[in-house]
Amino acid sequence: MDSQEVIAQHERAGRAFSAAGVRSFALDAGSGEPVVCMHGVPASAFLYRKLVPELAERGLRGIAFDLPGLGLAERPDAFNYTWSGLGEFALAAVDSLGLDRFHLVVHDIGGPIGFELASRIPQRVASLTILNTLVEVDTFRRPWTMQPFAVRGVGPAYLKLLSKPMFRALMRLQGIANTTAVTRAELDAWVDLLKREDGGTAFLKIMRGFELTREKRDLYVGVLGSAPFPIQVIWGDRDPALTIAKHGEAVRLATGVQEIIRLPGKHFLQEDCAPELADHIARFIAL
Repeated sequence: MDSQEVIAQHERAGRAFSAAGVRSFALDAGSGEPVVCMHGVPASAFLYRKLVPELAERGLRGIAFDLPGLGLAERPDAFNYTWSGLGEFALAAVDSLGLDRFHLVVHDIGGPIGFELASRIPQRVASLTILNTLVEVDTFRRPWTMQPFAVRGVGPAYLKLLSKPMFRALMRLQGIANTTAVTRAELDAWVDLLKREDGGTAFLKIMRGFELTREKRDLYVGVLGSAPFPIQVIWGDRDPALTIAKHGEAVRLATGVQEIIRLPGKHFLQEDCAPELADHIARFIAL
């Protein structure tokens, strides 16, 4: 199976939908309490292709949708690709998907985007599971593998150089710990999904749209510190980019949780240990 066959299989497993005038794609499986899984970069709902069915097997409804500019979603030129704009889309998406109340899982910049969503409708969030993300955004520095994408003039050239072999090497270096858990075709599918249609132009806008301000830090810390819903923090403890010692501890302090649940993975623990992750989410929801 090559990467295009992997993507076709992924697309068959989900469905198209529209929100805020943008056509997107969602994985949606199971019939229990809904669990919305937010992705970051350079990912899409494809990151959750293992976790969504694992959640369904545990009596939950797993949902992951593509943010504009990524995956199988449209990439409109005039869209607001900041965290604020993507948070507005996330709100429109949960409305379009008919989700009145839902559990929320966030990862990478899906953290700030999910915090934007939770700040708008805290009463509709039943619980929050936080995975390898950032909250002290005003002091955040992009990992060396991602920083060039945010530099005007450099980003397009760097993205053009991002070949499939190069991406596979970077993922094994920083993204995944269990190299047998992901096939070459699956890793190649990440690149195809990133560059499809626009060559990755919208992705570069997202990378330049990080709102690294004190105002946003205060908003996100405030959301987590005064949340009317329970929160758990789970971390891939071998993440070299968003380390548990720095970024995990910052999230723990913001949420007030006593401990971080450690899983044996790097940044994309959804690839490394989906069943274990689903177990923790299901147990937390059942409390």
